[in-house]
Amino acid sequence: MTRTCGECSLCCKLLAVRELRKSAGERCRYQSFSKGCGVYKTQAMPNSCKLWSCRWLVQEADTRDLSRPDRSGVVLDILPDYITAIDNETGAETKIEVVQVWVDPKRPDAHRDPALRAYLEHQAEQGIAALVRYNAIDGFVLAAPSMANGVWLEMRTQREAVEHSAADIAEALGGTYEMTVEASP
Repeated sequence: MTRTCGECSLCCKLLAVRELRKSAGERCRYQSFSKGCGVYKTQAMPNSCKLWSCRWLVQEADTRDLSRPDRSGVVLDILPDYITAIDNETGAETKIEVVQVWVDPKRPDAHRDPALRAYLEHQAEQGIAALVRYNAIDGFVLAAPSMANGVWLEMRTQREAVEHSAADIAEALGGTYEMTVEASP
């Protein structure tokens, strides 16, 4: 069974859309309550929206125990990202892959959902932490017990958030990510 968005349009609120000058955490002007995107599959739909899907939709096997984003209050970004950890003693930098967890500011503790925490623990076993985000600025790094001496660790910093390009991410994570774009008729 293939998942569909249904009435969910939480990504339309939580994620930034450059083409529309829409900031993360700001409702999209094309978003219609319980109807979804008003320009879905039209020429007016921004390319970034055409290319993006949430993990809940496309990684059903990994996210099978998670509720639909509008029900859980979180959108799991399909795009990988990373954080830079700095050793306080040596100043050495380490790049750590993260899954971006966009949280509805109306449900700020949604990241504590046991099913989401189980998913994030599975990711941590593969060396992947979580970047919990409420908007483009507010958020924190969440390390699962397998990464943080047996406890959930929320790490907040005063450092300014950095937006990484696709090339930066591919270089930091040691891989090549390809995107295929289909032209709209």
